Amino acid sequence: MLESQLRLLVQLRTVSRYSIFAGIIISIPLNILLPHSISWQVVLAITALAIGIPHGAVDHLITVPKFKFFKMALFLIGYLTVTGLCIWFILSNNLIGFQLIVLISALHFGIGDASFISEMDARSNRTGFPKVLFALAAGFTPVFIPLLNSRSTEALETVNPILSGWANPITEQLFWVVVTLNLFVTSVMLFKGRRAEAIDLAALLAISLIAPPLVAFAFYFGFWHALRHTGRLTLELPSSIKAHERQKPLRAFWLAVAAGLPALAIVIGFTVVLGITGNFDLGADLLWLLLAVVWALTIPHMALTSRLDAKAMGFSKKKSVVNTN
Repeated sequence: MLESQLRLLVQLRTVSRYSIFAGIIISIPLNILLPHSISWQVVLAITALAIGIPHGAVDHLITVPKFKFFKMALFLIGYLTVTGLCIWFILSNNLIGFQLIVLISALHFGIGDASFISEMDARSNRTGFPKVLFALAAGFTPVFIPLLNSRSTEALETVNPILSGWANPITEQLFWVVVTLNLFVTSVMLFKGRRAEAIDLAALLAISLIAPPLVAFAFYFGFWHALRHTGRLTLELPSSIKAHERQKPLRAFWLAVAAGLPALAIVIGFTVVLGITGNFDLGADLLWLLLAVVWALTIPHMALTSRLDAKAMGFSKKKSVVNTN
């Protein structure tokens, strides 16, 4: 089983890297051919965000798998209530809500990436991984740099003009702090012999600096974070575990993806209904509303995955991984 799990995690790491490189390769010619158009960026961003949505919809199956119907219903009501309150807060307090979610997302994404690698290490008997340092660089790079670079103003005005200048008056200083953090941690990874982690950080820095902000963040969310988190879900989801036991890693991955697919239709449908009932212009505000919903879902999602993250990061009691093959 461990061989199947490790094989899948390695494959997902490779696919996520190639996806980031694809985002860079796609962006370069489009930036040259369509330098003043943001429409293609919005289309790519919405597509990548939509692809990433299902990864957070399996939380209840992992966190509370043995709940009976009534308790599960109460749990889902609570989950959706928290999400609804977060949506209300973000839409009512655009700037503060955005600033808070940017910080929370950076922490969540970084911890998730470090946990993903820790799960790989546990199955390959590797040690010496500076988890906290990597988590900081892996989380802040793809979230902060696209939102702080010189092209972020146009992107943020497209999403919501209120967000433009969200980090003033320390935008430039913060940008260089995060770039320096990335380069420092990349150097540490090379010094520690963690070449794969150094490549990961270099890839994240590259797309954050080269691709337009909307594309950089959306590709990271949909093709990196969501992909790797889904890989971790296969280690916990009962149906995926059974597939791993039969040495079918791709089947295990598909079962985790399929479990979250209904959420994609629900989230998009809810976003459209929210736009109509809230008197938004769906043509102009769809990306903003979709981002607000995705950000709001991050809060309960982060809370529910904290147990898995703490276990993977070594902050809680963790059962040793024993090969059962």
